[in-house]
Amino acid sequence: MNPEKLSEAIAQTLHTAIEAGEIELPAEAVPEVPRVERPKSREHGDWATNIAMQLGKRAGMNPRQFAEILAPKLQALDGVAQVDIAGPGFINIVLDAAAAGELARTIVESGDTFGHNDQAAGDVVNVEFVSANPTGPLHIGHTRWAALGDAIGRLLRASGAKVTNEYYINDFGAQLDVFASSVWSRMHGEDVPEGGYPGQYIFDIAETILAEDPEIKDQPFEDVLPRLRTRAYELQLAEIQQTLDAFQVNFDVWFSEAELHASGSVEEALERLKAQGHTFEQEGAFWLRTTDFGDDKDRVLIKADGKPTYFAGDAAYYLSKKDRGFDQKIYLLGADHHGYVNRLRALAACAGDDMDANIEILIGQLISVDGAKLSKRAGNIIELKDLIEWLGVDALRYSLARYPNDSPIEIDPELLRAQTNDNPVFYVQYAHARSCSAARTAEAQGVRRDPVTFDAAALNHPTEEELLSKLAQFPSIVGSAAKLRQPHRLARHLESIAAAYHAWYAAARIVPAPNQDGTKPEPQTVNYSRRWLNDATTQVLANGLGLLGVSAPEKM
Repeated sequence: MNPEKLSEAIAQTLHTAIEAGEIELPAEAVPEVPRVERPKSREHGDWATNIAMQLGKRAGMNPRQFAEILAPKLQALDGVAQVDIAGPGFINIVLDAAAAGELARTIVESGDTFGHNDQAAGDVVNVEFVSANPTGPLHIGHTRWAALGDAIGRLLRASGAKVTNEYYINDFGAQLDVFASSVWSRMHGEDVPEGGYPGQYIFDIAETILAEDPEIKDQPFEDVLPRLRTRAYELQLAEIQQTLDAFQVNFDVWFSEAELHASGSVEEALERLKAQGHTFEQEGAFWLRTTDFGDDKDRVLIKADGKPTYFAGDAAYYLSKKDRGFDQKIYLLGADHHGYVNRLRALAACAGDDMDANIEILIGQLISVDGAKLSKRAGNIIELKDLIEWLGVDALRYSLARYPNDSPIEIDPELLRAQTNDNPVFYVQYAHARSCSAARTAEAQGVRRDPVTFDAAALNHPTEEELLSKLAQFPSIVGSAAKLRQPHRLARHLESIAAAYHAWYAAARIVPAPNQDGTKPEPQTVNYSRRWLNDATTQVLANGLGLLGVSAPEKM
């Protein structure tokens, strides 16, 4: 019995007591998922719940009386060995060893779906992240959102949501003209214009375009600007896509801002917002009254000269997401975008949505990598592709995923490159590789995984109880990490599983020890059963690493 099943059983027991008149409570007062957690001391049981403390007063009794009604009912459940009441009403539960051990079989048979849950079932979610301007390479600031955004999408899918990863291409506006002017200047051996883009990559783009179209250099800039702008943009976007592919980050949709404007969606969005009743005209400009919903000032949509603002594009883009059926829209923005939070939430409300349910904005704090060098190619940034080459995809993705998005990170490259237990990604990956090696050794010595020889009750060593409890928590950790948009919860739990596995590996043999005369004894039931537990750990570690976009090596 895992924590989810135990929680369901507690809820059902409560409903049974209410229907029998033993507890006076409305059925809706029973939490859908009563909380169960590990006691601070294992002497108090495998799991504990404070449900009696939570509902006792509402039922007109003290919590201990409430717990005394539930305890015998929980004691009668299959898989529960003992139920005790502690203090003012905590309910401590000890599981039957066989019930706990049976989890190993469940995990192996579930395979790569173990950990999947339905807490987000029915949700249709758009996760927009990275969305860097296509005028330069991806840099260290984009790296964090690439890792976190992709991991959040993976966790939501594992929790039953329908998820679309989306990249918003900022290919509209003056920055692309400046980009094209920079390329043109480098073609002619000149410095980039003021506010232009420096770096060797501009030379590289210029050389590529010249190789494709040698005559472009000798034509008037005004005549070739559209062609130059388009081709430079295509080349830079292709490099961004290649870098993200190398980082194992995939987008389902690449959404063009230019196409949004060309399609008339911006004008249509303004009319729709006007119909909602939150727009006004002042000093020749067209405004959205975002202060109605907590913004610090109202926002201009159309300037007095008739040109749309960047915020007008934001409005059209939001409505596009809404029209495409995304009930939940998650934006992952950089540390310099704090000012966007209230205006985007207010925009959602002005569009008729619930700004607490239909939109979510996550802000990422800065990261730094000790010893990282500015890119010679890009001039003034640390490029993602250089970080990948230096530290590797797995080390980068895992280290970025194991911290909350709102905490600054300083990465120690020496630690990430070290093959020691102090390196978190190595520690977890080594546990997976070690379990794979243990399985190969066991297979070679006849300790095979056979349902006939599996006895869940044989998994009763203290280290086995601890490892099973960590594995049992995996689905709820996946669900909570998805719900809270916090992949670090999963990363830290994988580390606790790895620790429990290493302790078990040191204390409990899968393959029986040789006899004193050197002969090999026949495997016993406990050996076969431990093979199942070993392989269950392999599966959970692989599933968890996969949800973080990190590989699970079989050898290290």
